[in-house]
Amino acid sequence: MKGLVTLFVIILIYSSSQAQKADWQVIVLGMAQDAGYPQAGCKKSCCEAYWTGENPKQHATCLALLNNQSKEAWLFEATPDIKAQWHALDTLGYQVAGIFLTHAHIGHYAGLIHLGREVMGTNNIPVYVMPKMKNFLEANGPWSQLVSLNNIALKELKNEEAIMLNGMAKVTPILVPHRDEYSETVGYHIAGPNQTILFIPDINKWETWNKNLASEISQVNYALLDAAFFADGELPGRDMSKIPHPFTTETMELLKGLPTKEKSKVHFIHFNHTNPALFDSPERNQVLKKGFNVVNEGMVIDL
Repeated sequence: MKGLVTLFVIILIYSSSQAQKADWQVIVLGMAQDAGYPQAGCKKSCCEAYWTGENPKQHATCLALLNNQSKEAWLFEATPDIKAQWHALDTLGYQVAGIFLTHAHIGHYAGLIHLGREVMGTNNIPVYVMPKMKNFLEANGPWSQLVSLNNIALKELKNEEAIMLNGMAKVTPILVPHRDEYSETVGYHIAGPNQTILFIPDINKWETWNKNLASEISQVNYALLDAAFFADGELPGRDMSKIPHPFTTETMELLKGLPTKEKSKVHFIHFNHTNPALFDSPERNQVLKKGFNVVNEGMVIDL
């Protein structure tokens, strides 16, 4: 039952929201790192708090772009938690019209397996990918079977070239540096008629990007940014320089000079199970006191 709590919250929050919904919205269907929360094999207090009933399950990071006129939804990421995330959309009355992938790490594409003949056996679900990601899926099983059996239809994207959805929403991939063992990595600009989101769930340190983070934030209304780890030393016994994500503390330090309005655009996402800011804690309070925000499952953004 505990594993379903956040799913019910998503449905309750969205179903009871404003009677007149915006034509386009984004809903957060997950905020945890690839493996979700709790994580397999973790015997630390962070995950024990789930098994003892103290903390609820958190699904792997996923967004859904919703069109409230056509009742279509586009997933951003095909996570290992896709069953619950797809079911949430079904329950809310939306049909999945496509999936946008960021890269080939397990929390971001492994859920595609549920589209195959052993599970849903879908018919040509559009899956939007960059060139290397496309080649990876076409050349490696079991993913290649999804292509050959027409369970999915790969749609190749180009860096910083937008595609239009239903003539009103615009999605633009943006290359970011990351551990690109199998594919390149992108974030996305997601733009509706009135507002824009920057979604970067995975990136190496900000200084390795060829763009200025503050400048990118200034061009959007919301920035959902990688917060895998809170600070150095979070994984005792491991060299965290070999897991190159920006620490939450580093991002806040980098952006500390921004005006309050600009800071408030930042919503941290993609929390590792060890990141104490995943739940109510002094660390999360520190984020909020500094003027930044944390996403929650069920959070809805009007576009």
